[in-house]
Amino acid sequence: MTILQEKTKNKQGYTLHIVETEKYKTNNLVIKLKSPLDKDTVTKRGLLPHVLQSSTNKYKTTTSLQSYLEELYGANFYIDLAKKGEYHVITLSLEIANEKFLKESEPLLQKGLQFLSEVLLKPNVENEMFHEETVEKEKRNQKVRIQAVYDDKMRYANSRLVEEMCKGEPFALHANGIYDEVDSITASSLYEYYQTSIQEDQIDIYVIGDVNEGEVDSMCEGIFTLNERTPKKLQHGEKSSIAEVNEVIEKEDVKQGKLNVGYRTNIRYGDPEYFALQLFNGIFGGFSHSKLFINVREKASLAYYAASRLESHKGLMMVMSGIDFKNYEQAVGIIKEQLEAMKNGDFTDGEMDQTKAVIHNQLLETIDTARGLIEVLYHNVVSDTSTPLNEWLEKIQAVTKDDVVHAAQKVETDTIYFLTGMEE
Repeated sequence: MTILQEKTKNKQGYTLHIVETEKYKTNNLVIKLKSPLDKDTVTKRGLLPHVLQSSTNKYKTTTSLQSYLEELYGANFYIDLAKKGEYHVITLSLEIANEKFLKESEPLLQKGLQFLSEVLLKPNVENEMFHEETVEKEKRNQKVRIQAVYDDKMRYANSRLVEEMCKGEPFALHANGIYDEVDSITASSLYEYYQTSIQEDQIDIYVIGDVNEGEVDSMCEGIFTLNERTPKKLQHGEKSSIAEVNEVIEKEDVKQGKLNVGYRTNIRYGDPEYFALQLFNGIFGGFSHSKLFINVREKASLAYYAASRLESHKGLMMVMSGIDFKNYEQAVGIIKEQLEAMKNGDFTDGEMDQTKAVIHNQLLETIDTARGLIEVLYHNVVSDTSTPLNEWLEKIQAVTKDDVVHAAQKVETDTIYFLTGMEE
């Protein structure tokens, strides 16, 4: 199997990542800005990309910006905001037609890169402040986004679990920021934060598609002028050990209970045991053949859904399940039993093989899109490691049953969160 090769170049103020491939019909240009999560800046940072996306110095209105994207053969421009471990990552993405497929020979790649540079480096600013109406409009939208988590009880339960589990740690913060702090942001305080961010964030630029490495390199050289920087690195502060499991029960007007359990895996992306942890999670609760799915949902018919997922850069695992209020004790008991079974090596070679196959296919499916490929490659940036994709697959294949049991021993239950109904 041929795995796509990433070429990385250190430039002034940013790192350029190029993947030359004929696999995708469009070219994908992505800028990622990474900074440690911080209570003092999280809300401004949650607002910033939305303001940048609305208008620029050259395209003063959202309408004129959208018209220009139409001129670029309907290029797709979107932003994203995420937590990767205790980093807060802003993503600006442009998917644009490949000029090789056009009748007219337009320098689309160059125009696309120039457009992203315009969004990032030449925002709509006057008198040391962002365009005020834009900021006010986006503040209203930001409140809606933060409120949306509360309205979706599945997401709400998971975010409450994280808040309880990571009290006092930056990971407890939400990527969109803190509701009560939105109003106090002004057009000038946001611009001030933007300037700090542009000077200090770790910036990575990805160009993926049927492109020429040398051409991309020289284009970016001419288009992106950034100052040298030493990005802030995280110091991983962890709970030393868990004295007792934290149990939190909350009542709301809900029809179905949400039982979420948080674990410290004590293993992160980049650690040697990480691949064994992937297998552990897959067998425990990650897939439809997993122990949680079969024992909690199928056999005991206790849950409407039951699954686990990893937060690889923070070393956490979360179990999410939807249950009837009366089944709380029983569901907690069965989830505990499944973890003990994993620690005791109570799983088969067949489960190992099936999980390896699913992980393998999942990775291939993810990198089938340019967006997915960039997300996978970016794990190396966040963890400050470099595991090429082919090595990733080899290491998953090489994991033994003993490796999985060894990883399971490190997993500790931290917090049990239950959202139950008023009548209970």
